[in-house]
Amino acid sequence: MPHVFQRLTVPAEFAGRRLDQAAAALLNEFSRTRLKQWIEGGQLTVGGRACAPKARLKGGEELVLDARIEPAVAIEPEPIALAIVHADDALIIVDKPVGLVVHPGAGNPAGTLQNALLNFDSALAALPRAGIVHRLDKDTSGLLVVARTLRAQQLLARAIERRKIGRVYQGICQGALTGGGAIDAPIARHPRERTKMAVRESGRAARTTYRVLARFRAHTHVELALDSGRTHQIRVHMAYIRAPLVGDPVYGGRPRLPPAPSDRLREALQGFRRQALHAARLQLAHPETGEIVTFESPLPADMVALLDALQSDRDTAQARR
Repeated sequence: MPHVFQRLTVPAEFAGRRLDQAAAALLNEFSRTRLKQWIEGGQLTVGGRACAPKARLKGGEELVLDARIEPAVAIEPEPIALAIVHADDALIIVDKPVGLVVHPGAGNPAGTLQNALLNFDSALAALPRAGIVHRLDKDTSGLLVVARTLRAQQLLARAIERRKIGRVYQGICQGALTGGGAIDAPIARHPRERTKMAVRESGRAARTTYRVLARFRAHTHVELALDSGRTHQIRVHMAYIRAPLVGDPVYGGRPRLPPAPSDRLREALQGFRRQALHAARLQLAHPETGEIVTFESPLPADMVALLDALQSDRDTAQARR
């Protein structure tokens, strides 16, 4: 079984946090369940002492993780087709399609990316989450990085935490934005609807930058970059500035139409049933060589068709003037 040993210092800004909460943030390549088991079993210690998961931290303590990783939970391999952009001994880059859930969970016990990865490489069963380092929502398409060794997973997870992996998305939002900008707004669980996230002062810091790629009559094609990686971050932030993603079933609201839209555009917008968001580019330091590598994914067909309809509508409206 793989052995993991890590020694790290609790940042000062973590003062007051519970040990299990801090561990989940600092060691996010491992599941919360696994970390809690290690804390309770004395394999994850604070200043050389075993502590309860609920123990409060002061900041500056030394955390030491010294544990053996048992094979991940029994998730069965499934012969699900994968679009592999790149694969070597250390990592895999997957182009995830719309509709594919990343991890098994409530309502999705099988048929996930994790099941597909275990079929692609059975050795991934020995890694937490089958080597998956970060997530995409079910109906967000695009690039994901998967580690093939424990060392690579630890390095990649640390790089994400330190904002060293460039993740660039393309989206189509409602509203004709006048220019790019940055959204600095903390994100936390919605106070009433627990399946949603929201901008809240008590939330964790989150920052999204965006720039305009094309402007239409009532919509904008944008490029978005993550400086942090909160759940639903882009979707929440775009809704916060009143430019929600087209088709977003949770944060998008009713479809917005320009005055006298073409039939083609009306049908395209009303028929777009997922958030118009695609993870288009990944840039990272290769965990073995340190070389900066970049991977790109073209826009999926549904977003290309929507952009074509938006452009046609804009051109027709301009010709009528």
